Amino acid sequence: MALTVIFMASLTFVSCTKEGPAGLPGANGKDGEDGINGQDGTAGCIECHDNSQGLFAKTIQWENSTHAIGGNFERNTGDCATCHTSQGFLGYNVTGTYDPEAEGAAISNPNPPNCYTCHKVHDTYTPADWELTVTGAVALNNSTQTPDYGRGSQCASCHQGRPVNPFPAVGGDDITISGIRYGVHHGPQANVIKGTGLFEPGTGYTTHPHANIENTCVTCHMAEAYGTQAGGHTMYLEYDYHGSTVLNTAGCVSCHSDIEGMLANTEELQAEVAAMLAELKAMLDAMGAMNEGSDNSVSGTYAPEVAGAVLNYKALSEDRSLGVHNPSYVKKVLQNTMEAIQQ
Repeated sequence: MALTVIFMASLTFVSCTKEGPAGLPGANGKDGEDGINGQDGTAGCIECHDNSQGLFAKTIQWENSTHAIGGNFERNTGDCATCHTSQGFLGYNVTGTYDPEAEGAAISNPNPPNCYTCHKVHDTYTPADWELTVTGAVALNNSTQTPDYGRGSQCASCHQGRPVNPFPAVGGDDITISGIRYGVHHGPQANVIKGTGLFEPGTGYTTHPHANIENTCVTCHMAEAYGTQAGGHTMYLEYDYHGSTVLNTAGCVSCHSDIEGMLANTEELQAEVAAMLAELKAMLDAMGAMNEGSDNSVSGTYAPEVAGAVLNYKALSEDRSLGVHNPSYVKKVLQNTMEAIQQ
């Protein structure tokens, strides 16, 4: 009986849901409004990656720079990593995420300084991405000064002396030198340009107009490039022309109208500073504070004037401009330093 009821109910359901014949066609519906066109996915890219080949030129210049091929970015731990690796530089100077003093602090897969180190690449996908990652005043080691180098502050944040503690003071306590590497390390250019952070016995220190060049390092070292040999993102100042070494003067012409005269004065200055450095080195070798035939310091305890002389010799040798960065300051430092250790 129950089965019969279920069967009859099923027939009734099927009968009720059976479709009848189709009705007459209805009126067409109203057309919808057109949507907004989507943005070209490459529109932002083209703002920088255009067909001018300018980005390619900068890339191949960088590929020939010391930043790219100079090595040392394998030094990926501690203070070394903050300048020798791109990740360490950004983590220490920009984001504050890298602590060089942390135990085992090492950069994985270190990169040399590159586009991402200096520029805010792919932050906005507009030309604003070429803005620098470091701007404004730079707190210099071994100095109370915080100069603003303009666009050169990007460079100065690394190209300055490494901290020396205790720093020798004129007439102060003796200094104990431990090891061959005593000094401000290999990149004190920012100190030399502004005339600060070196050992300064005596008086009479002045700074040259080079200290006030707008954008400092960038104006001279990144002037119009000569291929991949000098200027631009190579940052070199000299190039080879048919076997002769030529100074790239593209960054000089805005201040120096007489380029030939400037080149002659530069050659004379560099010869004078080289001779003064050689004289100071001979004095330090004779005193036993440095090793003859190398730039290594000799461990021992020295009067602050002697330790300061070692520091100054290394700093001005490592500056590598032979006085060009700050002629009057460099010559006075060397003169006063030699007089101080002869007393």
